[in-house]
Amino acid sequence: MGTRLGELVERLGGELAGDPNIEVTGIAPLADAGASHISFLSNSKLRAQAAHSGAAALILSPNDSETVAATYTGARIVTKNPYAYFARAAQYFESLTAFVPAAGVHPAAFVDPGATVDPSAHIGPKATVEEGAVIEAGAVIGAGCFVGRGAFIGADTKLFANVTFHAGCRIGKRGIIHSGAVIGTDGFGFANEGGVYIKIPQTGRVVIGDDVDIGANTTIDRGALADTIIEDGVKLDNQIQIGHNCHIGAHTAMAGCVGVAGSAKIGKYCTFGGAAMVLGHITIADHVHISSASMVSRSISEPGQYTGFYPLAKNADWEKTAVIVRNLDTMRDKIRALEKQLKTISEQHDQS
Repeated sequence: MGTRLGELVERLGGELAGDPNIEVTGIAPLADAGASHISFLSNSKLRAQAAHSGAAALILSPNDSETVAATYTGARIVTKNPYAYFARAAQYFESLTAFVPAAGVHPAAFVDPGATVDPSAHIGPKATVEEGAVIEAGAVIGAGCFVGRGAFIGADTKLFANVTFHAGCRIGKRGIIHSGAVIGTDGFGFANEGGVYIKIPQTGRVVIGDDVDIGANTTIDRGALADTIIEDGVKLDNQIQIGHNCHIGAHTAMAGCVGVAGSAKIGKYCTFGGAAMVLGHITIADHVHISSASMVSRSISEPGQYTGFYPLAKNADWEKTAVIVRNLDTMRDKIRALEKQLKTISEQHDQS
């Protein structure tokens, strides 16, 4: 299935330079796009490639449009943010052919009589929905999912196969939770008495806002007493751990394998590179960007880019650097002693 360029621009905006009646069927990379494809240019370094693309139309910025138009003969959709436009166009083309699960409860699913499931929702085979759970309109509960007692799944939210969504937890509208994710596990809470650990009951919830994406095998712990909060628009990649009582601000994004320890509070519009780590009980301001593999051990009160790791080096060089770092205290003491000696010599010289 396809669409006319004019119809696409009417739907998504932008300025069309070219024939609005051109039929396009999807999006392809610059090098692979053919006469029925749209492609996009979001990196000006690829202008030359775009100028010779076989795509029927290009999505590009005003600055790139002027340069590319000198040799490119196809239509152009001019917009301030080509990459965001590409994302919305890709969503639209996907919707034309996307499989929509049938409304209703699969015969092999179990839905407790005390649960509330909207007639337009889909409950897949081998899924379990426990007493008091609420599944709103258009929600999709994939095969093998578990939705616990009193849980709430908002309208048009999709749980892929084998998601575990524990008792009392909530997610808003248009959410996506990928396979293997576990929402509402017990937080890691124990009291130590004489070397023996005593478990602290985790009685809070996980409360998730609207338009939140959660990747495969990501885990979010329920709060110990208060709730773990994930605000609107948060994007979590695969294999992320969010500890109990954390608060993640709206539109913050985390790449794979990020770990956030309990009771950390992270602001809005933050980003975290892959494998970044955040210690517990600290606060991070809005608009903070943490580089991959960095360790955040203290609160951050000012926006900006933060990095906490040594640059990659040959192993032998790294070991030499590590020896120097271990000896910094001794080196500092020696330098201070030398400074005192120099000061004494200087004073004696001045007196003489």
